Amino acid sequence: MPDHEPSFAEIEHALKRSVAALRDAEIPFLLGGSLACWARGAPETRHDLDLMIRPEDVEPALRALEAAGMRREVPPEEWLVKAYDGDILVDLIYGPSGMTIDENAFARGEDLDVLSMRMPVMALEDVVVTKLNAMTEHSIRYESLIGISRALREQIDWEEVRERTRGLPFADAFFVLLDGLGIVSAGSLATEPG
Repeated sequence: MPDHEPSFAEIEHALKRSVAALRDAEIPFLLGGSLACWARGAPETRHDLDLMIRPEDVEPALRALEAAGMRREVPPEEWLVKAYDGDILVDLIYGPSGMTIDENAFARGEDLDVLSMRMPVMALEDVVVTKLNAMTEHSIRYESLIGISRALREQIDWEEVRERTRGLPFADAFFVLLDGLGIVSAGSLATEPG
């Protein structure tokens, strides 16, 4: 764990190295998390970088990043592995909450120019859905999601997000927050039949 918060320049450098290593090894990936949002106009992130990979690509992806000089870590969680480019954490996520990384996830993604590199970027709806699905009583963090929602509100299919998270209490609360903050009107979202 680094003893300082990484700069965005350090995160950019790690992203370029990681993408190049995975691309050279012909391992499919999607840029995910906050960087997928930043690539479309959301605020910069100062945290780790998330790359979404298929479960069957975990070991080849770790080998590719190791070959590029990164250090691997296999934590006890059963949905991601990690690599470190110096102090910068690269999360390789193969089992995000609320979705499967498969051909459908890749099809929903979008090729974008990010830091002068063309790369596949996770669909915004998938980013929001996974963040909402990951919330628990011990991990309720709306701050980054509200910032993302405010910055990218016109780019997100809110009906789709609502449908995919229907019945999740933290998602329901999130939509109340979005409505109260004037980011997305509750009246513009489909309501549950009944």
